[in-house]
Amino acid sequence: MALQTGLEILQAAQAGKYGVGAFNTDNLETTLAIIEAAEETRSPILLAITAGALKYSSKRIVDIAMAEAKNATVPVAVHLDHGESFEICMWCIRNGFTSIMIDKSHEDEATNIRETRRVVDAASAVGVSVEAEIGRLVELGAEVIISEENATLTTADEAERFMAAAGADTLAIAVGTAHGPNKGRGRPEINHERIAEIAARVSQPLVMHGASSIPQDVVARVIEAGGVLKDAVGIHDDDITQAIANGMCKVNVGTDLRIASTAGVRELLRDKPEIIDLRKILEPARNEMRRVIIKKMNLLQSSGKA
Repeated sequence: MALQTGLEILQAAQAGKYGVGAFNTDNLETTLAIIEAAEETRSPILLAITAGALKYSSKRIVDIAMAEAKNATVPVAVHLDHGESFEICMWCIRNGFTSIMIDKSHEDEATNIRETRRVVDAASAVGVSVEAEIGRLVELGAEVIISEENATLTTADEAERFMAAAGADTLAIAVGTAHGPNKGRGRPEINHERIAEIAARVSQPLVMHGASSIPQDVVARVIEAGGVLKDAVGIHDDDITQAIANGMCKVNVGTDLRIASTAGVRELLRDKPEIIDLRKILEPARNEMRRVIIKKMNLLQSSGKA
């Protein structure tokens, strides 16, 4: 099946009232796990690549993602996640990405609109869809750190105003989620009323970042095998289901794959310390990621929608 744009995939999700997973990939094993899960469940997907993944792989992850996406029999968009500049967005467009995100949510509104519009004008000329973001999620990853006090939820007024001016195809909003494995204390509080309010005012598909579930059974396995994941907590499955019912179309997942792959590798090295074949070491990582992705696809109700 030919590559699709992120907008094509998400418009179908919006019409069908289901969610589509955007799964972050850094390497071959993760990419294969995502594609295999999509094929098994017949789910449309976005293969999401960050600037960090480009740097880690010396940009070779793009060749891997493109090859697997083009060979897939389900709808796939290759997506730039959190593109920080016009230049990186243009590089991705030139190298085959069918969906890009320009993230200027840390700037003032005028700058965010101006820079988003600049990317939209260039991308639309070649048929590539653009995601933008307003509001600020708590960021606990290696690349960006935003404190809980500085995180701000998106309002319906600014969402409507921004999309009218910036012209983006999809919009990421801040509604209480966070990046990384520590999304809050107890059960993170998702503002479902805000999601519904924004969906009623903005016609474009909405995006939820920082939506990993951080399954506690997998966290326990990592810890039992010698890992450290203090205060790891994620977004409850019921909140994901409710968010989709209220208008969320794209759900970003990255940390769940990292935790699942870590559990598989740690357990193998603990139980079979004689193993030195990297293929055998990484095989359980791939299998664990595929299992978690399939579970997420079923939760999003994207299974069978390809």
